[in-house]
Amino acid sequence: MPRAGLTRERLVEAAASLADEEGFEMLTLAALARHFDVKLASLYSHVANIDDLKAGIALLALSALADRAEEAVAGRAGRDALVALADAHRSFALEHPGLFAAARFPLDPASAATSGGAQISRICQAALRAYGLSETDRVHAVRLIGSFFLGFSLLESCGSFSHSQPEAETSWTRSLDGFDMLFRSWAVA
Repeated sequence: MPRAGLTRERLVEAAASLADEEGFEMLTLAALARHFDVKLASLYSHVANIDDLKAGIALLALSALADRAEEAVAGRAGRDALVALADAHRSFALEHPGLFAAARFPLDPASAATSGGAQISRICQAALRAYGLSETDRVHAVRLIGSFFLGFSLLESCGSFSHSQPEAETSWTRSLDGFDMLFRSWAVA
């Protein structure tokens, strides 16, 4: 029977897979109901609406990205930590485009504060600690690299870099070298 075992967790996980396949912005409750071969009304026992479902996917995405970032940065410092953190974000974006989009879905303040997003912020702060930045400069640096991770990944995933040389990988590496030099100069300023 298709309904057996239908839970919020199963719905969120299936919706996350659909988001990776079809796009987070294309996700609908009707598509999820078709996936499980149930009536749309059956989903409302587990999710309030599409925003509730998308918030669940966002939390799942942030948790998965945080786990990947934490594993990548563990035992590294300085430029090595920065590159590992950056590569974790980039690979996540390329492997899970729907989840990467979901990670930007607006969450209520309480959910955001306890989400993987808060963990990612702490991981970024820790990865930058070896640069000797003040607490305020670490906040600025986290915002800067976060903007770079997001922007580069979005442009790369939609093919914006595939029409010119050099390869995107070269730009990625050069940019990270630039951030490393920038953060080392901030520490002495």
